[in-house]
Amino acid sequence: MRTSEILAALIGPTLLATAAMLLLNLGVMPAIVEELSRSPMLIVLAGYAAFVPGLAIVYFHNRWAFGWPLFITLIGWLSVIVGLIRMLFPLQLTGIVAGAASSPGLQAALFVVGVVFLIVGGVLSIKAYVRG
Repeated sequence: MRTSEILAALIGPTLLATAAMLLLNLGVMPAIVEELSRSPMLIVLAGYAAFVPGLAIVYFHNRWAFGWPLFITLIGWLSVIVGLIRMLFPLQLTGIVAGAASSPGLQAALFVVGVVFLIVGGVLSIKAYVRG
């Protein structure tokens, strides 16, 4: 269980910070996403930034038992998969991202992602930092 708590202590606040960034900057996110659509190299770097920590999480915490630690395992595998996709298909993703940047539903989708990150990050942070 200690590994779960350590990883939750890292992932929880990271998700909370990401949620805050998304929710506080919804108005400028279309411009940020549009900028990303012009940079395959940034997509590749984001792939490595997701793949390496995801691989570490999967290596140290590949636990499929029901309970809050399952969030950590799922985040690890999702990071590995998303990271690989970004590294292997950056040019294809620039087209997808360009379409998303001009989508009228982008802000609503990012709001939902922000709320999900807020909830999962909150749960993981509580499990890591609240004793008793």
